Amino acid sequence: MSSTNPAATLPPLFISHGSPMTALEPREAGAFMQRLGPVLAREFARPRAIVAVSAHSLTREPVLLAAPRHAAVYDFGGFDPKLYTLRYDAPGAPELAQRVAQLLRHAGLPAHVVDEGGLDHGIWTPLRYVFPDADLPVLPLAWPPDWSPAQLFALGEALAPLAAEGVLVVASGSITHNLRRVFAGGQRDVERPATPESTAFREWFSQRGAEAAWERLFDYRRQAPHAELMHPTDEHLLPWYVAAGAGGRAAPATRLHASLTYGDLGMDAYAFGAGAPRLAAALQAG
Repeated sequence: MSSTNPAATLPPLFISHGSPMTALEPREAGAFMQRLGPVLAREFARPRAIVAVSAHSLTREPVLLAAPRHAAVYDFGGFDPKLYTLRYDAPGAPELAQRVAQLLRHAGLPAHVVDEGGLDHGIWTPLRYVFPDADLPVLPLAWPPDWSPAQLFALGEALAPLAAEGVLVVASGSITHNLRRVFAGGQRDVERPATPESTAFREWFSQRGAEAAWERLFDYRRQAPHAELMHPTDEHLLPWYVAAGAGGRAAPATRLHASLTYGDLGMDAYAFGAGAPRLAAALQAG
């Protein structure tokens, strides 16, 4: 697929995957993800492949996992044993890996391609809801967590041509992520009301995104309310910037979904680029 209409190209996505228990307890975010795949296919086109950027696949330099086939990786512990029975065996995308490596190198960025596979839970948890048949080729892109938001935005900008080629960029993390607060005292109360700190941070992000205030967003650590509290380490937020960069600076960030678990753990999802408002309107219409 290719298109000369920017609004018709696949909008890059950021999806908050939350706790691994999201795979068993879909709640509002899971229901949103289940609607997302069919709406994407109806309003744009069914992707021919997915480039997945997860908070749980981290490397010193960008690495493309170009195995011909992937299986779910259970990179967590202390949760319901049923999680280990869930499968997401998806085809890989070795040829696409070469195209993505070319784009990154053309932008002056390092890129490594390895014949290894596996989908961490930040990838397979949302994809089980969005594309449950596991029949789309997936290319995980591991990334450096010590890169700044501006650097990761530039990484995303290098991926921008993929949208017109039928490739969906899906970044996965959490819009807020402080598990110490979530599980304080050993409690896991998924119904806990929203904390004011989480609400303030999430609303600041949504508003600055809607303004396309990229420089302020790059400096979120100093400017966003309760930034260090919501992200003691920021690897779960940084994939947001890759998806944002893939959408480009011209269009604002569009929040597609907002919900919360455990009082603090935001499950917000965003789309980027010229097609994002169209996707948001279609999701709202049902």
